[in-house]
Amino acid sequence: MLAPITHILPLTTIIRKRLLPVDGRVIAKLDQKVGPTDVVAEALIGRKHLIVDVAKLLRVSPRSAAGFIKVKKGQKVGKGELIAESTGLFAREAKSPEDGRVVAMGGGKLILETGGSSFELAAAIPGVVTEIIPERGVVIRSTGSVVQGLWGNGRLETGVMVSVMERADEIFAPNRLDVSIRGSIILGGCAEDPAVIKNAMELPVRGLILSSMSPALLPLALQAAFPIVLTDGFGRRPMNSIAYKLLSTNIKRDVALNAEVYDRLNGTRPEVFIPLPVSQEPPELREVETFAPGQVVRVINLIAPSQVGTLMQMPANPATLANGLKAKVAEIRLETGDEIIVPLTNLEVLG
Repeated sequence: MLAPITHILPLTTIIRKRLLPVDGRVIAKLDQKVGPTDVVAEALIGRKHLIVDVAKLLRVSPRSAAGFIKVKKGQKVGKGELIAESTGLFAREAKSPEDGRVVAMGGGKLILETGGSSFELAAAIPGVVTEIIPERGVVIRSTGSVVQGLWGNGRLETGVMVSVMERADEIFAPNRLDVSIRGSIILGGCAEDPAVIKNAMELPVRGLILSSMSPALLPLALQAAFPIVLTDGFGRRPMNSIAYKLLSTNIKRDVALNAEVYDRLNGTRPEVFIPLPVSQEPPELREVETFAPGQVVRVINLIAPSQVGTLMQMPANPATLANGLKAKVAEIRLETGDEIIVPLTNLEVLG
């Protein structure tokens, strides 16, 4: 059975595809070294298209209207600028209704592309551009540590990681945020008090890596100008031991914090990346995995905090669960030493 994977690895090679939401212009070059905040592509988004009926405005036939148009395809025009003018005793004018660019003409009509704002696509990780995707983006390759999360607020930033937590199950106290950690990416525990995010905004910090967060803080987290990544979801949940050990042993290192939205369909998810120099490139991340004995797994539980353990074995036949349903299961030895039976649908591989 194919297993969902959350990558938490001390050293690996990652390949990330960075794409614009619409067609645009790729700025980066093949084999170029880029930093996390370097712009690799740009585009205009939110554009509208207006049809200007020149023939109707000049009160001429569509066929003859073309001879009166004074602009060319691709030309930029301002609001109120003359775009066509007829001649004769009853000469009339047609002016642009908005600032825009002429994208098409024909049949006595003209199409203006208006509005739109510039969108700049950042690399998100430090690395080397290994592929150019024309008009859409790039593929970047890098080596280092990676910790993938379960939720992000859509921002990205880079900075030095400092910790304000001493245990994986710690509740994030707002007073742990003081001027000494201004401008850093903060490794914290479970955020339940709105003052945690408010204080982080006031300092300000460059980002927050949290074990979990109260759902009540979601609107505030989405307003934050810096990235916020949750390693273990919403509610009071401790940071899983694998992520906590990796992150807490890399304090004071530069990290790239990409809090992009988790989307299984597109293969994107929030992650912490710690670039590391290597003499020999480590193996690439495995994007597909099957359950097998010896794997480190996380027990997914929407009610109670998730637990981490080792998959011991998988019985060949489905087992009958407490609710009466039959399902394929695995025997898991938790970090506490306890052994439990868990449906495969409630497991994910960490690694």
